[in-house]
Amino acid sequence: MSHIVGKSAYKSLEERLNRFPQGAPPSKVLYDILAILFSEKEAELVAQLPIKPFTLKKAASIWKISEKDAKNILDTLASRAILLDTVHKGVQTYILPPPMAGFIEFSMMRTRGDIDQKLLGELLYQYMNVEEDFIKDLFYSSETKLGRVFVNEDALEKTRETQNTMSSNTLDNLVQVLDYEKASHIIETSDHMGISMCYCRHKMQHVGKACDAPIDICMTFGNVANSLINNGYARRVDKIEGMDLLQQAYDSNLVQCGENVREGVTFICNCCGCCCEALVAAKKFGMMHPVETTNFLPKINHETCINCGKCLKVCPVNAIKKIEGEYVVQEELCLGCGVCGRACPKSSILLMPRETRVITPINSVHRSVLMAIEKGMLQELIFDNKALFSHRAMAAILGAILKLSPVHKIMASKQMKSVYLEKLLKNY
Repeated sequence: MSHIVGKSAYKSLEERLNRFPQGAPPSKVLYDILAILFSEKEAELVAQLPIKPFTLKKAASIWKISEKDAKNILDTLASRAILLDTVHKGVQTYILPPPMAGFIEFSMMRTRGDIDQKLLGELLYQYMNVEEDFIKDLFYSSETKLGRVFVNEDALEKTRETQNTMSSNTLDNLVQVLDYEKASHIIETSDHMGISMCYCRHKMQHVGKACDAPIDICMTFGNVANSLINNGYARRVDKIEGMDLLQQAYDSNLVQCGENVREGVTFICNCCGCCCEALVAAKKFGMMHPVETTNFLPKINHETCINCGKCLKVCPVNAIKKIEGEYVVQEELCLGCGVCGRACPKSSILLMPRETRVITPINSVHRSVLMAIEKGMLQELIFDNKALFSHRAMAAILGAILKLSPVHKIMASKQMKSVYLEKLLKNY
């Protein structure tokens, strides 16, 4: 009987997770992972929670228990980084983050003795690196990507220095980078910054496949960082140490992959090509980019290139090949990170703007709406049957819809089949 109840609880939790654009395809391995992270009772309770931020009062109402008992459960889950707890205008709120980037990553962002992390690491490796459904759903199920690459600022600086020695005609093509494209800007402007253990390399340690790249270098920001810091899953760092760690990542030829938004970035991972699931997927699936590229492409100056091969060795996604004695960038594979340009000893690799500029979602609501539309899940985002939608949340999502391209507006209207939404869209 216990087995049947447990299976039902974890099935309900899996279905709850898949009501959000970043879900987790069902698998026996997934249920084994959830069973490590959640008790049967916790799975049953979490499966009932809204997909939006909620208050203690709302959770108590949904669970039909006292607020005191609900708070004990919520705070216990937050202490294990299952839930994120934040304070907004003096009101405590909670949210269940998606599996990725979310509670699955958080579970391995520090060493802990309350769960079998070796077994968890092995299960995660099976689910993420052997089975393909989760990775394909996470990275390739929508045109809008969860993550994006931040350009290597050292490589940009080398490009500027090289261009300054060239003719005035070449100076017309000087690279320009916007603030939100720079990891340094996120570090310098965030209210909170936390540093944790790299989930990917920690997971790989448990299967004997980790590299020697720095491991305590995973960056979180804002309210997410503050929650992880308060619950012992990250340590608070100031802007000076944050910039030092970014330079350490550059020195280790790591790629900065962060949240695909312009405002309110919550995470930046410093990724290697052997452990990071996104970069491994890029090599495995070729030109189907798992994360959004930068607005730059490396161009090799073959007149000054000495064919040392350092660019080929450091490229995290194998986008550089040697063809007929020359190193060539395969642009359809390139993420535009700039690691190759930083490693070039002769400054023979310049970062130049892509012909078509990449459009980055404004914020997480904008990105989530785009992903939900592209995956046919907009109704799940707007109509959450576990809780009435607040006016503020409705306004945020409708505001994001109204800023979409005409094509996405049409897709949204068709999905919703809402007379109200259709009339609203006609006015924009």
